[in-house]
Amino acid sequence: MKISIDHQEIEVNPGETILEAAKKNGIHIPTLCYHEAYGGQGMCRMCMVEVKTGHTTRMVASCTYPIYEEIKVKTSTPAIEKIRKNIVALLYRSSPSSEFMEKLYRQYHGGESGEVQYSFDFKDRCILCRLCVKACEEIGTSAISAIYRGTDKRISTPFDEASATCIGCAACAQICPTGAIDIFQSDTERIIWNKTFTRVKCERCGEPFATREQLEYIAARTGIKGYEARLCEDCRKKSMVVKIIEASGNGS
Repeated sequence: MKISIDHQEIEVNPGETILEAAKKNGIHIPTLCYHEAYGGQGMCRMCMVEVKTGHTTRMVASCTYPIYEEIKVKTSTPAIEKIRKNIVALLYRSSPSSEFMEKLYRQYHGGESGEVQYSFDFKDRCILCRLCVKACEEIGTSAISAIYRGTDKRISTPFDEASATCIGCAACAQICPTGAIDIFQSDTERIIWNKTFTRVKCERCGEPFATREQLEYIAARTGIKGYEARLCEDCRKKSMVVKIIEASGNGS
């Protein structure tokens, strides 16, 4: 199936989203709440595009719009840019201490300083994209979620207390685009979401790479235990390469 994006004719697979088709063909559409590992959420609306089907034109979130017919897409129009500019301004107003949002604000507001009348906690860097919640759900612990409503809405553990299901993997912090999730750690400990975890060192290189709870969780789900489970990702790959070489040598 062929569609047009910014007057460029491209081949797409039925069911593929506009954003996926654009990324595959090197066409940039800005996003905030999208991640390739989890797909589109349609939360932030930064990826809005103009879609023309027949004689009908409308704006849609490209990350959640599946393609099942021939359409013409415009990724940037004066109306779309105005929407993105307003989205960035609102998000920066709610998360003014985020360097990421300040940089984005300058980009969309012609290099302006980004001075705003703060009505929220200055320390707040969260833009409620929910990528952290999605990551935690996919891992399978669901230790964090969106709590409260309206201007009080934020991401946290139940009752802001140490979550019984959190394994301290820090996937939430790693995927956060604004660096809103704080981690305090040393060679032996990691503190995240009001909970302290013991860090485990790699048996091969000696670098701390996971928490004890994280390894126990992985072992329970995958059955990977023993020496292999106590290796960091790089050392595990090296170990696998050695095994393949040894097996190949024995086979010859």
